[in-house]
Amino acid sequence: MLTWIALIIFIVTYALIISEKVNRAVIALLGAVIMVFAGILDVHKVFQQYIEWETITLLIGMMILVGITNQTGVFQFIAIRAAKAVKGDPLRILLVLSVLTAVGSALLDNVTTVLLVVPITIAITRILEINPTPFLMSEIIASNIGGTATLIGDPPNIMIGSANPHLTFNAFLLNLAPITILIFVVSLFMLYMMYRKQLRPNPALQTKLLELNEREYIKDKLLMKKSLLILSLTIIGFMLHAIIHVDAAVIAITGAILLMLFGLKEHDVEQAFDSIEWVTIFFFAGLFSLVGGLQEVGLIKALAMKALAVTEGDITTASLLILWGSGIASATIDNIPFVATMIPLIKDMAEGLGLAVDSEPINILWWSLALGACLGGNGTIIGASANVIVAGLAAKEGKGFSYIEFLKVGAPITLVSLALAHVYVYLRYLL
Repeated sequence: MLTWIALIIFIVTYALIISEKVNRAVIALLGAVIMVFAGILDVHKVFQQYIEWETITLLIGMMILVGITNQTGVFQFIAIRAAKAVKGDPLRILLVLSVLTAVGSALLDNVTTVLLVVPITIAITRILEINPTPFLMSEIIASNIGGTATLIGDPPNIMIGSANPHLTFNAFLLNLAPITILIFVVSLFMLYMMYRKQLRPNPALQTKLLELNEREYIKDKLLMKKSLLILSLTIIGFMLHAIIHVDAAVIAITGAILLMLFGLKEHDVEQAFDSIEWVTIFFFAGLFSLVGGLQEVGLIKALAMKALAVTEGDITTASLLILWGSGIASATIDNIPFVATMIPLIKDMAEGLGLAVDSEPINILWWSLALGACLGGNGTIIGASANVIVAGLAAKEGKGFSYIEFLKVGAPITLVSLALAHVYVYLRYLL
């Protein structure tokens, strides 16, 4: 009975989020509270187990860091420099920002990358007086695809790598980067076909851009130097995560604290806290709790077990089912609890087949899970953390986009991405 109640609450909440008639954070929190009152969730378990505090702390730390850095005008400086370098051509700007986002998401993580790239994007589009939506959509798509390529790019990959020490950084790179690059190129072409009418250059605005002096946009040189130093140290900390064994969340919040301590006067600290996108933070808390309700009643585990049972131990069927199943699940619920459920199930399957967890047949299942979970994040606006963050930042600028507007772009790209991954997995590992 509780399973059906949890499912109904989740579906109704999800439908209200899609309708966008009420603030999505309020609806997500309301759904979570109803699950608590219905006896599905224990509030202590929600705070201790289901809300991913590492993700939320990482977000808060990076939002403060980027918010303070943004006050100095350095993002506007970078935006004008970048736009000038490509002569103010919107298509070239979209390509440059998309490549930057994809590479950044592979080397850092997609959350950090979009928090750094979006302020630059909004500054460029404001100067050129063009709609930022094509650029922001491209960055979301690029961040999720780029994050697929490496061990540290996306949370599902980090989880799979942590559970399988034999799957090293280089192993992820060698197995996932080739198809990721192909999917990225195809996705860029699809984005161009969708938005080409909005990416036509305007000679008058291009001339106006080339006449701008980017140095005039720097408002506080001293704070800029401090911000860039601490931001750089934070990014280096992310890159050395595997060596120093300090969580990305701790690195991000430490960077934010240091910048507030050494870069701001006491009365400016409150303004720094205002840069936190609280709607996004509370939406994540509500969404994590809602998915926790589905976990609590065993629905996610039951679906995963059913899917693996259908395969009857056949690696070919299992790998392709995991690819598509995790892709669809990632688009509709959070991919982190799904991957957390799948990891022990794949290990159990390996044991049942008498195979080592690091054997080649089982490795195929890990790569299928990583590809599906990461690429599926492009399916809907709530499919991945980066999507929610960019949508929140865009809405704050008055340039938000709806669930349906994102779906029209994200869903076709996700289906094509999963189809390409399907062919890749079959040709490389199963043929």
